Amino acid sequence: MLISVVTVCRNVASLITDCVRSVGAQDLPNFEHLVIDGASTDGTLDQVRSLQHPRLRWISEPDEGLYFALNKGVELARGEVVGFLHADDVFAHSRVLSSVARALADSRIDACYGDLEYVAAADPQRVVRFWRSNEFRPGLFGVGWMPPHPTFYARSEVYRRYGGFDTRFAIGADWDLLLRLLEVKRIRSAYLPQVMVRMRLGGISNRNWLNIARNNLECLKAFPKYGMPVPMGYLAAKFRHRMAQFR
Repeated sequence: MLISVVTVCRNVASLITDCVRSVGAQDLPNFEHLVIDGASTDGTLDQVRSLQHPRLRWISEPDEGLYFALNKGVELARGEVVGFLHADDVFAHSRVLSSVARALADSRIDACYGDLEYVAAADPQRVVRFWRSNEFRPGLFGVGWMPPHPTFYARSEVYRRYGGFDTRFAIGADWDLLLRLLEVKRIRSAYLPQVMVRMRLGGISNRNWLNIARNNLECLKAFPKYGMPVPMGYLAAKFRHRMAQFR
């Protein structure tokens, strides 16, 4: 199968090289890396061009924001399987995509995901937080659980059938998407017990306390969107999950 890795970026010239190189180092012979650049002005595109290889495709044009660009990536992806690697993230090792391919070789599985390490922005070798996931069970989203979105790979058919990112969300569209696919639509998923992605701290959802609060409020709004009551104690449960990840 062909696996598409989508990277959305804008003005990240100091970070994009590590991301693109980590994808290019994957040992899977059949993948593509699709970079969706939002008309960067800082040399990001020059960096991408300098790393050009046969599996790398890119476009650069203005867009309406992160989730619009991610949806564009899903639409342009040629792969049977689609995943996302943000510009400030890298794959944890060279066998990530081959692990995904092995999991999804089982036609009964619609998606897979694994674990993630947060690393210090100034020192990517220093692990600050370990996001350990586990097998999905119905009800887990109600107690603050979700798999790390950068480790999530799904068949492109899943997006055609159930939709992509809801652009009405400013920060929490990844939560909404995973809630919809796993908890509401109950797609069949597999957990890969391995660190798949290393993410620098400072992303949009955890950049500051205001963004953290906004993200939590958007998560709460996602439940009634699908006719689900907001679980009692949800925010406290989510806080406990997050605190347990810090080292």
